[in-house]
Amino acid sequence: MRSVWFGLIVCAGLAACGGDRPSSSAKSTASVTVSSSDHRPAKAVFGAQSGPSSGTSEAFGSYAKGCVGGAVQLPETGLTWQAMRLSRNRNWGHETLVDFVKDLSRKAAAQPGWAGLYVGDMSQPRGGPMLSGHASHQIGLDVDVWMLPPKRLDLSRTERENLSSISMRRAGGAYVNSDWTQQHHNVIKAAAQDPRVARIFVFPGAKVQMCNDEKGDRAWLNKIRPWWGHHYHFHVRLKCPNGEKTCVDQAPPPAGDGCADAQSWVNNILNPPPPNPNAKPSKPKPQITMATLPAQCSSVASQQ
Repeated sequence: MRSVWFGLIVCAGLAACGGDRPSSSAKSTASVTVSSSDHRPAKAVFGAQSGPSSGTSEAFGSYAKGCVGGAVQLPETGLTWQAMRLSRNRNWGHETLVDFVKDLSRKAAAQPGWAGLYVGDMSQPRGGPMLSGHASHQIGLDVDVWMLPPKRLDLSRTERENLSSISMRRAGGAYVNSDWTQQHHNVIKAAAQDPRVARIFVFPGAKVQMCNDEKGDRAWLNKIRPWWGHHYHFHVRLKCPNGEKTCVDQAPPPAGDGCADAQSWVNNILNPPPPNPNAKPSKPKPQITMATLPAQCSSVASQQ
């Protein structure tokens, strides 16, 4: 199988707009006591958490099978970002991820026509599997960044629920559309050049477009990995923070800029290969239970 390579209110004072600090309403809460032999669905346990566990940030397990202790909340609004879909309560992450989002939003705000970033899903307050949506985003090191360039960063909670991002693809993802700009290229490039980043997922046509447009150093293109979807947002995945032995990194991308492989994806979109008559249906993945997560996740989920 092909390897996976793939907020802002300007106000008189930060306190008036949520500022650059977590909301005071973010308190540690847990609804149940969980043991490492608990066979309940992990998504039900972690989906019920409304606040983080205490302590410093630490990632347990892998991106699609783990949790995060001591998560930090990205403030709903900052000088160069706004968190979207607040009802989901998914603007949480490892402190390294929160710092990264703030840093990238400042770089985005330097681009013409961009006020900063609209930030989509990060993680739940304690990470873990979600009741809906992502298979990953479990250890507080993934973030979805909207492709929609923010023109204003004073959106109300209602507007953040109803505003939609925009798609960048045409021809089923083989090409970018007319909404794609050099600024998109620059923002994604800035993310890829950050040493904390492991990889960035975008639709195949965007990867090929960036390969065609880049005239300078191409090393950063290695981190840009084509993957299905990812045309309304790009997905940034950070490396495990230094020294965290409980965190499991994904295998690094193959060597090289990955442009030829991305072109193969595009070719297959434009001219799909015939189905394999001997292909066997893939087996459904077993449900993740508390017992199958790293043992530390039971403590993270149970902590008051």
